[in-house]
Amino acid sequence: MLSFATGLRPRVQLSSAVPLLRGFSSAIQLSDSPYAIQEALLESGTRRAYAVYNPVTEAVDVSHECMAPLKTFLEADKVDFLKHEAIFLQVGARTNALCGAFIWNTMRGQGCGGIRLRSYDTGEEYIRDGMRLAIGMGRKSALAGLWAGGAKGVIAQAAGDMHHDPAYRKDLFDDYGEFLSSLRGCYVAAEDVGLNVNDCDMVFGKTRYMTCISPELGGSGNPSVPTADGVRAAMVGALGFLNMGTLAGKSVAVQGLGNVASPLIEYLLESGAAKVIASDVTSEKVEAARERFKTHGDKVELRLTAVGDNSILSEQVDIVAPCGFGAVLNEETIGALKCKIVCGAANNQLADPVDGDAAIQNMGITYVPDFVANRMGIVNCANEQYGRVGKLGDHTDDPAIARHLQDESWENSVINITKTVLQKAQDDQMTPGQAANELADHYCTVEHPIWGHRSQQIINSLLRDGWVDGLK
Repeated sequence: MLSFATGLRPRVQLSSAVPLLRGFSSAIQLSDSPYAIQEALLESGTRRAYAVYNPVTEAVDVSHECMAPLKTFLEADKVDFLKHEAIFLQVGARTNALCGAFIWNTMRGQGCGGIRLRSYDTGEEYIRDGMRLAIGMGRKSALAGLWAGGAKGVIAQAAGDMHHDPAYRKDLFDDYGEFLSSLRGCYVAAEDVGLNVNDCDMVFGKTRYMTCISPELGGSGNPSVPTADGVRAAMVGALGFLNMGTLAGKSVAVQGLGNVASPLIEYLLESGAAKVIASDVTSEKVEAARERFKTHGDKVELRLTAVGDNSILSEQVDIVAPCGFGAVLNEETIGALKCKIVCGAANNQLADPVDGDAAIQNMGITYVPDFVANRMGIVNCANEQYGRVGKLGDHTDDPAIARHLQDESWENSVINITKTVLQKAQDDQMTPGQAANELADHYCTVEHPIWGHRSQQIINSLLRDGWVDGLK
């Protein structure tokens, strides 16, 4: 068996005598490390595989016999698999990294979503994360009024520190860029956890289907600041729905001090917040925040916390804003909430998307679903192809961006969608998460007015034209 758990960059020579679709040495094991998926594919004589939903048979079709366990898993799953149009997998030719593209619903347009680079304990965790994130991106884009579908890129980070090595990183994102080009535009990628603008530029060097690239290449750069502004707008919408006034005089607890959380704190202070308490697990981020907010005195309280310490969520404040990792709202942390509103930037905040949403509601707390609040990253990226209005660094100078944040007459603005979701939840006696999902899924049934369901046509053509045989 090949080992992918070392710090080395494995390069495997595949035998042309190993036939596809038969004679496989092993099937993928989702309970094992994601590296086991790579091993199974390489031992089977291929670097590419897919699982696609067949609407005619209502079953999942897979490319190889070794993918049978994934077919069984998807067809049995009732939580994260929502008839995803396709899951494409490729083992990078340079790095042997497992590259994935998860495509959910593309009725409204090309699948759009960031590329995530992170480590996973199991293949199932890897697959579930990709599927969940793709759904979230589709629903987020729909509620934002974008003509874009749901998709996500996920790269399984190799063990050790080689992902910090510049040469390996260049190879890694060259691999992903070529993978992206091979998908013919059914998925347009962007930046997500584990990537920066420089990484996006490297992907862009191998494909036209990349956004969030640097301004020097005609892109919009890091979308963190408008994302933070969108979370602020969602907070304003929730406060307005609850007749609690504005952010002026309010107290907010922010988990995280990263690229979104720090500008969010700036917006909160500019809006007149009386107190902001924030924490992070990285000492450098805490020190940087102390320098950034040193003129605000005791209005800003900063804490360095240990990994897994979620005590910031139990602060007695008006609003709690999870802006770090996902799945922090679990049975324990929800039970300890003492706020009136939960509204943050982190993706997949709920450890249990169904029971968690209900548990927060049962405590009399208003929850703003993450994909309602954190849309501005994908808005920024989706708008890149249409050019930029105004100077870089002032997103409010562009009317196509500003209307999401400031236009209370537009039904899809962040403030109005937040109010609409919360009103629907109240009227229909459901949770905000259920209301947001229903509303978004309704929007997702509307075909792109010009291009229709083109990404599905592209997926069909990839299978018909033998995409799976194109890299050996």
